[in-house]
Amino acid sequence: MKKIFLASAFALLFLASCTNDKDILNSLNDYNLSKQNQGYHFGDKLQIPQDVLDYSEAITISFGDKESSDLKIDPKFFSLGENDVTFNIKTKSGEVLQQDATINVFAKTKARTMSYQVLNQYPHNSEYFTEGFELHDNTIYESVGLEGKSKLVKYTLGSTNPTQEAIQPSNIFSEGITVFGDKIYQLTYKTKKGFIYDMDMKLIKEFQYPNIIGEGWGMTNDGKNLIVSDGTKNIYFLNPENPSEVLRYISVASDKEGYDQVNELEYHDGAIYANVWHKPIILKIDPATGEVIGILELTNIVKQSSTGGEDVLNGIAFKGENMLITGKNWSRIYEISVK
Repeated sequence: MKKIFLASAFALLFLASCTNDKDILNSLNDYNLSKQNQGYHFGDKLQIPQDVLDYSEAITISFGDKESSDLKIDPKFFSLGENDVTFNIKTKSGEVLQQDATINVFAKTKARTMSYQVLNQYPHNSEYFTEGFELHDNTIYESVGLEGKSKLVKYTLGSTNPTQEAIQPSNIFSEGITVFGDKIYQLTYKTKKGFIYDMDMKLIKEFQYPNIIGEGWGMTNDGKNLIVSDGTKNIYFLNPENPSEVLRYISVASDKEGYDQVNELEYHDGAIYANVWHKPIILKIDPATGEVIGILELTNIVKQSSTGGEDVLNGIAFKGENMLITGKNWSRIYEISVK
């Protein structure tokens, strides 16, 4: 009878322990979900529910292969936007519990609303699935996407007739481009390689993406670095002499929202301007921090040119201080002044 009593007592203790563990993880998960939309800022201390603290001897956070016991939003570990982490909770009974979590980190500075005025409209070839778009000396350089249709073209603003074009192999899906010095750099979607051309659009060489970059999306440059997006929240700065080398990267978020699927890029006057796939906005981004400092709402223009399918806003260039915008399969290029 005594043995049966001890076994039963142990079972009850084990069941109570399991119940407590489950309650603690649920408490942490529920709290995380409520904080996910509200978000944190760099320097904030993570707010852990009191019942979790009372139940724990130690708490650490894992970031992939890194781990920290400092429950603070430290930029050494966290980036702007969503952060996937794991809470490791050592209980007072010696067990280790783990809870996956997503922690949002937002910019401290409020993003300004930017307004615009349409100054002019130019024709655009509606067969062009626009992936990269730049203006130099009144000449448009455009990267046209889709497998079997991909090419690099250039034409005079106001005309739709290409003066030169470079046709891509049928397995290539062309993406972002940038004119850097006397070369044209072009990304591809999923083949993890890019192309470098001379200004006559003759292929000089290919380069491989660094492993950290999953896909090729948008591209620009700041006069020193190639700047690349890959469809995530990240923007990468590459060495133009060796485009396989990542020098640094930033993650993109405003004071209220993290942005992934960052697409076509343009650098102008100390800021990065970016399309977000399937959103009728252009973000103005601080290239030092990734903070969104301005948001340009273009719903009215998008409604005039898009059917709501894949013909999305995707093309930013600058004509002096005015912005040129277009999209995939759009029939028009808009010149706007941004206020």
